[in-house]
Amino acid sequence: MLKNVGNNFCGMRILFYGINYFPELTGIGKYTGEMAEWLVSQGHAVDVITALPYYPEWKIKEEYSSKSWMTEISNGVRIMRCPLYVPKNVTSIKRIVHELSFVISSLRFWSRVFVSKPYDIVICFSPPFHLGLLPVLYTQLRGVPLWCHIQDLQIDMAKDLGMINNKLFLNLMFFVERIILKHSSVVSTISKGMIRKILAKKVLNQECLFFPNWVDDKHISVLPKEASLKREFGIPMEHKIILYSGSLGEKQGLEIILEVAEAYRTQSDVHFLIVGAGGGRERLEELARQKKLGNVRFFPLQPYDKLGELLASADVHLVLQKKSASDLVLPSKLTSILSAGGCSIVSALPGTTLYDIIDEFKMGILVEPESVIALKEGIDKALSTDLNCYRENARRYAEQFLSKETILRRFEMDLLLPFSKKSVVA
Repeated sequence: MLKNVGNNFCGMRILFYGINYFPELTGIGKYTGEMAEWLVSQGHAVDVITALPYYPEWKIKEEYSSKSWMTEISNGVRIMRCPLYVPKNVTSIKRIVHELSFVISSLRFWSRVFVSKPYDIVICFSPPFHLGLLPVLYTQLRGVPLWCHIQDLQIDMAKDLGMINNKLFLNLMFFVERIILKHSSVVSTISKGMIRKILAKKVLNQECLFFPNWVDDKHISVLPKEASLKREFGIPMEHKIILYSGSLGEKQGLEIILEVAEAYRTQSDVHFLIVGAGGGRERLEELARQKKLGNVRFFPLQPYDKLGELLASADVHLVLQKKSASDLVLPSKLTSILSAGGCSIVSALPGTTLYDIIDEFKMGILVEPESVIALKEGIDKALSTDLNCYRENARRYAEQFLSKETILRRFEMDLLLPFSKKSVVA
């Protein structure tokens, strides 16, 4: 339980509940894992109920493929892992089954948690949005706070992208979301735009905290081209690389990269690299084969230790979103790009958080989302412009606003005093 030391609390017992966790290298799992390990390093005890790692490949990692329910200790964190259904081809229906299978599977660990010594606080990570139901029940029965951290607005995105069109089902999901938000002691999210959208739901009993994703700016720094992966990729140092790195899913609209790459067929010194994994990769590779795009190459997700070298390989980074995903999700890859001093071409609508940040701090080239012409013009501008100013601004922004240590220390202050009015809010 909490111990009083002067005016501060320390030594909390914390339960994390989320479908993604380390050793997943991208997305929610990366941040959840780093957060838990950092809290342990500060003297807290952290338990995690999570799934067997599967993301972004949508395949259970080989070292866990023969496992079912298991408990392991990693860097001081006790991790309770659950089996789940992982579809090979991700559709809306299969994703719903996938997420429900985790909730049902996790009941095995929750049944122990409900009758064991209570935690000081439970932190639930969304998406999936409905994961908060079990934590709501637990925290209401045991009288402990619930912190709900939202990485993207899953239901809003499914609705706006046309992934789910059944109004009755959408209303049911929004109803469940309202229950979770209303019964959370703390709700946080990663951008000011998402805060505005959450507050517009008018269900919170408190402020919505700004808890952005971070980057280890000591690990991801500005590297010379000689330290990059260009030689490993077999690309001459003087050639140009347009890089997309990250999850290959639906919300980015990545087919546009292949359409633009067609315009550069005859420019042998311009290469499009797509590095990552996800449910949309096979379709992208097949489309590239159909178009016979020799200037587009695919590489697997790179290990974290090589992330800096990968980012240094790019002359231009692509940060792409669909119009309908604006302010419903903020690309997590952007933090690492900025820390590496990269120049990005960012597709974003005016008035969104992503647009406003890039525009205010002059860290990249903004283009209209889902426009082949606009993206082509952005790449042309990047290839013919001195980008050093963008790169310097990007690195400076990362150091000032995205430092892992700074963000997690502020998070710990809010964690120790969950009703504190000193938190950064919208």
